[in-house]
Amino acid sequence: MSSTGKNLEAALDRDKARAAQPPLTAASPTMAVVAPAVGWLIPGAGHIIQGRWIRGILLMISVTCMFVLGLKMQGKIYAFNTGDLLDMLGFIGDLGAGGLYIVSRALDLGSGAIFRATADYGTKFMIVAGLLNVIASVDAHHIALGKKR
Repeated sequence: MSSTGKNLEAALDRDKARAAQPPLTAASPTMAVVAPAVGWLIPGAGHIIQGRWIRGILLMISVTCMFVLGLKMQGKIYAFNTGDLLDMLGFIGDLGAGGLYIVSRALDLGSGAIFRATADYGTKFMIVAGLLNVIASVDAHHIALGKKR
C-alpha cells in the first residue's frame, strides 16, 4: 500500500475515534463571560461555579498560598507605573491575582522596600500567583465555551 493510502486510512481511523467520543458540553455565552471574571476576582471560583470542584479548590489553594507566602516573605506588590518596563510587567503579573491584589493594595500590604533576598523571592511568588490565576481564568473560559471537558 502506498504512503498516501496509509495516510488516508489513518485519517479515517482518527475520524472514527472522534465520532465515538461524547460531544463537548454546550457553549453558554453568559457563563463564558461570568466564569473568567469570577475566576479572576476569586481564584478558582470560575471552575467552582461550573461544577469543577476539585480543580477549582486546587487552584484556589495554590494561588492563594503562593500570594500569601509572597506577602509573608515581605515581597513587593507593584502599583501602576509607566516609568520602568519591569515595573509595568510586575504590575500586570500582580494584577492577575484579582481580588488578592485589590485587598492587598487596599490594606497597603507589600509596599515596603526590598531589603532581603527572601523579599525578592516573595515578589516573584506573587507575580507567578497572578499569572497562574490568569491561566486558570482562561481555562474557565474555555470550559464555558465547550472547547474543553
